[in-house]
This record gives sequence, structure tokens and C-alpha cells, in this order.
Amino acid sequence: MNVSAQTDFSSNILEKATIGKNANALVKINDVQIHIQAYNKMLVKSHRTVTIYNESGDYKGQAYEFYDETTKIKTLEATVYNANGEKIKRFKEKDFTDIAAADGISIYNDNRVKYLKYAAVSYPYTIDYISEVEHKMTAFIPSWSPLEEHYTGVVKSSYQIFNETDVPLAIKEEHLEDFGITKVGDYHYVAENLLAIKPESVSPEFHTYAPRVKVAMQTFDMKGVKGINTNWQDFGKWMYDSLLMDTRSLPESVKNEVRALTKDATTDIEKAKIVYEYLQQKTRYISVQVGIGGWKPMLAEDVDKLSYGDCKGLSNYTKALLDAVGVPSYYAVIYGGKNIRNFDSEFSATEGNHAVLTIPNGDDYIWLECTSQKTPFGHVANFTDDRDALIITPEGGKIVHTRVYDAKESVLHTTAEVNLNLNGGFNSQVQIKSYGSQYRGDEGLEDELEKDQKLRYKDLWDNVNDLNIESFQFTNNKEEVVFTEDVKVSAKTYASKTGNRLIVVPNVFNKLSHIPPRYSKRTMPVEIDRGFLDKDEYLIHLEEGLEVEALQAPVTIENKFGTYTMSIEDLGDGTLKYKRKLQIDKGLYPKEDYNTYRDFWSSISKYDNSKIVLLIKNPN
Repeated sequence: MNVSAQTDFSSNILEKATIGKNANALVKINDVQIHIQAYNKMLVKSHRTVTIYNESGDYKGQAYEFYDETTKIKTLEATVYNANGEKIKRFKEKDFTDIAAADGISIYNDNRVKYLKYAAVSYPYTIDYISEVEHKMTAFIPSWSPLEEHYTGVVKSSYQIFNETDVPLAIKEEHLEDFGITKVGDYHYVAENLLAIKPESVSPEFHTYAPRVKVAMQTFDMKGVKGINTNWQDFGKWMYDSLLMDTRSLPESVKNEVRALTKDATTDIEKAKIVYEYLQQKTRYISVQVGIGGWKPMLAEDVDKLSYGDCKGLSNYTKALLDAVGVPSYYAVIYGGKNIRNFDSEFSATEGNHAVLTIPNGDDYIWLECTSQKTPFGHVANFTDDRDALIITPEGGKIVHTRVYDAKESVLHTTAEVNLNLNGGFNSQVQIKSYGSQYRGDEGLEDELEKDQKLRYKDLWDNVNDLNIESFQFTNNKEEVVFTEDVKVSAKTYASKTGNRLIVVPNVFNKLSHIPPRYSKRTMPVEIDRGFLDKDEYLIHLEEGLEVEALQAPVTIENKFGTYTMSIEDLGDGTLKYKRKLQIDKGLYPKEDYNTYRDFWSSISKYDNSKIVLLIKNPN
């Protein structure tokens, strides 16, 4: 690949002020050429020139290449320039650091990586990087994402595929017109002058609106295994027959063990719960990055013998156990993570970063996270919820949507008895029950050191100065998926004392402090990806000598985003009842609604901080 002698390696002030205005890095050139030479062979040529403006942009140099027995690096070199475009140093392939591509937790990993280890002495600087890599595996044709991510501007990015075979290519173009991207030919695209984008609060995920071109071969190779991919059904059928079919054998002793455990269970779901508990008690998660392209799971008998596996191995092992007790289930590939990402139902390819198991249950499915020893049966909130996944059946692949947690299912219910004294201090017994996507039982709280557990509560209730965590107890009901925290706390000073009055914020344990940022010009829609419901009810007992002078009037706010209610009532006998409810609903709204959304949160913050006035009778 030829590098133009006219390339500007300096940090151009005009570029920084325009395209790179919001950038940590500016891609001056990103030229990718893919030569598909056979269904099982391709050559990828890359030339990338990136100016790094600050420490946050260091990783955008991206001067690295992975390799293994199916991948050969033919060319690898880089040159670093200072802000004036003067050469600092040139690096040849032998200067790149060569290490196993471990993630810190893998025990098996057959990939290696050569990367440029460069420590910047000043900013900005520019990296010019050239590589040629030959692949014997064509299951993963590099896609093209010219804008790449937030805080990255682009001067020019190009992408070209040379298909030298008679194997058809599937192509999908996403959001190219929105960014003025030119299609030069059937497999040739050019993007120029793409401004760096700053992320905005409660906006859609970057990949849902950024430009992208995806490519897949309809006949491909995955480490010597020939694959067919014309649609998700065919792709799933290939996975079932070629990657999963011969992986589920178990010793008869293991089959008999789980059959004995489930002999009294009367339904498939009862059996599945017993098997899932068996899995959690017997195995642990460790990443395993070997097999066919990292896609073929460990053998079930090896997982059983070693008592560990990765998401693929553990999901496959669980299926083998369920097979042994006659419970149907399907291996599934998915995008795991707090941020929701769907499989593209219209474009079949090697997608996903995680494997789970799903059990048919009437017209629905129960989804099992097989890597966690803490997660309750069927609980998938905040990691694999509300997204399209690919389930692998003997008949082929099928796109199915995972469970959605409604706002009214995702409850944080806090109750408290608060004893307020004449000095403005209090002691309190607090109970928190969490459900759905707010369930706290799989966060590892129970297993933390006591000092860390106390720090959690001090962070949670940081509105209370000098908070003392006296005791706490947890009850994790995995059957009902309810986590209960009983916490005893006290504070010597909470209310503000002014003369013979105490000024008290009655919302002691769930006061909102964060208000979304203000934007002079909002550019993105408003997206709330998960709804929730907070319910709070506190009984505030006043020490003798305190009486109510003023209470906040009840408040109700309702709009398209949700509902907020708050009230405080004098029950007599020195007791006040504080009630609060906040429900936020999942939804997608136009950018013009952002200020209304922000005003809603601002109002919540205002009323959460509302005060009551108490008189101190006969103050000392």
C-alpha cells in the first residue's frame, strides 16, 4: 500500500478547530482494502494516520494486529511524528511488542498480538501505521465504521473490497446518507470531514446512528470448517451441525446424578431450577479463547471434569445437563452488556460477544445466565435483557427477543423508622427491597468485606453527614428474586438548627442529587432504555419537645417520562409519615423533548430536597 508523500503529519490548527473540535483524536487517513482471494483466504491492507490530542486519545493510535495459526502478518510498521510533523521515530515489525492476547482471566488462549508500545512525551503527536495481514479464515470480514466512536473526528476514511471469488457477498449499509458518505462502487466507500461527536445524556447508543458498512460471505471458512450463511436460519443450522453437535457428551455418572436430583420434580421448570443450582454450585467462570474462532464451546465432559468454563462452555454444559433430564433448551448467542445491543434480524453474520441458554416456556422463553454463581434462575436484568438474540435449534437459527423488565417490576422499595432528637440527630432502622432491574442480590454485596459494605451505604446516603452504619443484614430470596437489606444507622447531626427551630429534609434515604446537563443545542433524541419504580415510606418519630411548624404541601407531577408524587402527613402523637414515588418509563422521544425531560428531573430534585420546620419547645 503506497503512502502519499503529500500526507500532512502535523497537528493542523484549522483541523483541530473544525473537524476535531470535540476530539481526543483525529483520523487523518484510514484506508482499508480487503482482497477476498478464496472462500477461505483474504488479505487485509490498512493504512492509518491518526493525530492524538491528549492522553484520552492515546488508544486511538490502534497500531496492533492479532494473529494465530490462521493469520499471518506480512507487513507491520509505524512512524511517530511530533506536532510540527517532524519524525520522532520509525518502528519496524521487530520493534512491536509480541504477547499472548490474554484478557487477564483466560486460562486458554490461542491468539497473540503485536502492538506498538509508545509512551507519548508531549501532545499532540501523530502515528502513521501500515499493515498487511493474510487470513485463512473469512468468517469475520472487517466491517467499516468510518466515524468509529465519540470524541473522534475523521478527515478521510475509505473502504474497498476486491472479491476475487464467485462467492456472493452480503452487504448492509447503515446511516451513510446521514453523514454524506460517498459510494464510489459496489464495494468502495469514502467518508470525508466527519466532525467529532460528543456523547449526550440519555441518548441512543452510538452504534444505532453511526455510519457503518457490514459485509459477510455466503460461503466462509472458520478455522478449517466450511460455513454457509445466506440467512439466520442457515447460519444457525451451520452452528448447530458444525460447532455444537459433538460437544455435549457427559459421563453416565453425571447424568445419573442430575436425574436423581430431579426425580421428584413434576415440571420441566422445576427440573431446570435444580439443574441451574447444580451448575452454580459446581462450576465457575473462566474465559477460554480457543476453539473454532473462539466460537466452538469446550466439551461438556471437560467442563464437568474441570468445573470451569467460559460463557460458551458453561451454557453448552447446562444444555447437556438439561438434555439428561429431558428438559428442552437452546444454546443462544447474544450481545451481553449493560448497554442494550440487538442482533441485526435482517443481516446474518458472526455477531455477538456472549452465550446464554434459553428454555422454551409456552409461547415465551426463560433465559439463563450460566456464568454467574449469584444470579437467580431466569434473571437477566441489566446484562442480556430486552434485546434480540440468536437461538440455535436443530432446524437452524432464530432471532428471539429476551425478557423486558417493566418499570413496575423494577422496584426499589425503601421503608424506614426514623427517630429524630432535639439536637437534629437521628437513629433509624432502614429496609430496602429490590426487584427486577433494580435487584441488588447479584452485585456481590453479600461477599464484600464489612468495611466495603459500610462504604457502599455511606456512598448511597452521602446526603447524611457523619453517618454511622451500626449493623446490617441481607436476605437474598432467589426464588422470588427479591433482595432485602436491613440496615441500622445513626447520625449525630442531620437537621439544621436555627434558633429554636430544626430544618429537616424528610427524604433521608433516597434524595435525588443528579440533574441531567444543560445543552445549548441538543442534537440527539432522548432514549430511556430501562424503566424503574422507586417507592419510599418513612415514619419519622419526633422526640418529645419537638412540634411541627410547617410541612411541604403534597406534590404530583405527571408527564410522558413518568410520574413523581411526594407527601408528608402529620399522624399526631409526634409522628410524621413521608411518602414518595418516582416512576420513570422506558421510551424514545425527539430531541425537542430534552428540556422538558431535564425540567422534570430538576423538579424532582427540588421536591426531594424540600424541608419541614420543627419548633423546639423550651430550648436550652
